[in-house]
Amino acid sequence: MFVTGLVLAAGASVRLGEAKQLLPYRGRTLLDATLDLARSCAFDQLLVTLGGAAHLIRERVDLTGVQIVENAEFSTGCGSSVRAATQAVDPRADGLVLLLGDQPGVRAADVRRVAAAATPLAVCRYADGLGHPFWFASDVLPELRVLHGDKAVWKLLHSGRYPVTEVPVDGPVPIDVDTRADYRRLLSGEAR
Repeated sequence: MFVTGLVLAAGASVRLGEAKQLLPYRGRTLLDATLDLARSCAFDQLLVTLGGAAHLIRERVDLTGVQIVENAEFSTGCGSSVRAATQAVDPRADGLVLLLGDQPGVRAADVRRVAAAATPLAVCRYADGLGHPFWFASDVLPELRVLHGDKAVWKLLHSGRYPVTEVPVDGPVPIDVDTRADYRRLLSGEAR
């Protein structure tokens, strides 16, 4: 199976007030940690979307082995990043795993389990709810190419147009950093 990994890292970090992708985390940056996780998943293709802080990220983050997709419309929500990235997905891809660039607590084993789902859509079912990563089979990619807004992938997931597999995952949904409080929780080691 040919799997494309996509790390969303184009956001402007409006709620945080600075580029969250570049926040210090375990001796590197938050985005470095997420990209290290993505590399450990051995995707056949690894994409990352950049937008708001693209020039700083290019200077400070190790982008080795990553194909960069620039998203000029990053301020319109993550749907625009997914839409932009789908244009770069290798035609051989059986599907796409979607990861958040500010969520380093996801485990590679869980990524692989989601990617192995035999349905068009898959999502992790954590102890406290649904969360990333998501799996989108190749026949869903045309839908991803027309996404708009910030919760577009969630709307597609809940639309009922495709069967969805919920992959059981131990523990709570890993923290994704949107605010200072989220970042403090992440640094304290709370809930993965």
